[in-house]
Amino acid sequence: MTTGTPTPTYPARPRRSRMRTFLPLGVAAWLVLEIWLLTLVAGAASGFAVFLLLVAGFVLGSVVIKRAGRRAFQNLNEALQRGGAPSGSGSSGSSGNGLMMLGGLLLMIPGLISDAVGLLLLIPPVQKAVGRYAERTFDRKLRAAAPGTLSDAFQQARIHHPDGKVVQGEVIDRDEPGAEGPREPRPPLTR
Repeated sequence: MTTGTPTPTYPARPRRSRMRTFLPLGVAAWLVLEIWLLTLVAGAASGFAVFLLLVAGFVLGSVVIKRAGRRAFQNLNEALQRGGAPSGSGSSGSSGNGLMMLGGLLLMIPGLISDAVGLLLLIPPVQKAVGRYAERTFDRKLRAAAPGTLSDAFQQARIHHPDGKVVQGEVIDRDEPGAEGPREPRPPLTR
């Protein structure tokens, strides 16, 4: 049975980005490389030495995360007492604390490659270079985004019905003083 309305046509699915395509493959390759390197070191030294390296990385990572978190909280507290925004200058700023937390997290993840990258992120010149690179990349992506306001973003994110029709109306609350008529029970909300 047809109602005379045309069948809605849905747009084609957007193309997957390269990042979404290759990220799972990159993670799988990283895991295989980490396991291979751990077995190689275990064969050269001993399994107990590898275990001690992993435990030391976990402990060091947790200490780094705790320290960076305290510093970030202290910066936030000071900024709130001053009535301004937290300072983002140098390695003691918010980006330095974020990169220190990322380094600590990488130290906590079992594996020698992640430990090496985590230790690199704890070096202040590396933190500054990575922070500048991340800021430039973020600014470039922000400038490349479609212009618009926040309301445009909400407008684009709303749920569209298949027929595309919008019914405008007004809600009248009968509990208000001066409302006419007795209140009737409401029908159940079903779809």
